[in-house]
Amino acid sequence: MSIKIPLVNENDEVIGYQDRNVRVGPNQIYRVAALWITNSNGDILLAQRALNKVHNPGKWGPAVAGTVEEGETYESNIIKEAQEELGLLNIKPTLGPKILTKGTEFTHFTQWLTFKIDMPINSLKVNKEEVEQVKWLSRDELKHELSKEPDKFLKSMAQVLSLFGSD
Repeated sequence: MSIKIPLVNENDEVIGYQDRNVRVGPNQIYRVAALWITNSNGDILLAQRALNKVHNPGKWGPAVAGTVEEGETYESNIIKEAQEELGLLNIKPTLGPKILTKGTEFTHFTQWLTFKIDMPINSLKVNKEEVEQVKWLSRDELKHELSKEPDKFLKSMAQVLSLFGSD
């Protein structure tokens, strides 16, 4: 059975479905959910994508993210992904900003959700098929890393950092 993903228009309204394994072109818009996790110190949890990922292998980005599949909402997708990727159970994320990213290869809406948790890294159950490693960084450390080595991160990370202000 093939997994389908919704294709949407510029108003984020579903206009059709496509097999997840078929490459989506830059003129087709799909949905992504992403989770911005912070702790009570304001540190940000980042994840390095698994090295075997087709898109952006080894790049650092949000703690959790995933392509929304048929029958899912942004929120239900991120709850599922948080459990699959980091072993987080029963989370109640808060709705954040939604951005449309138009690239040369892909175009997608990313619905950001936020979640605050105080948890040491070694308490997370990191799924190595999805995530190479995770780490907490202060906002200043992340800004410094982004300016020093931007190629280590997903292209959108500087924009995302500015979206979330100082938490």
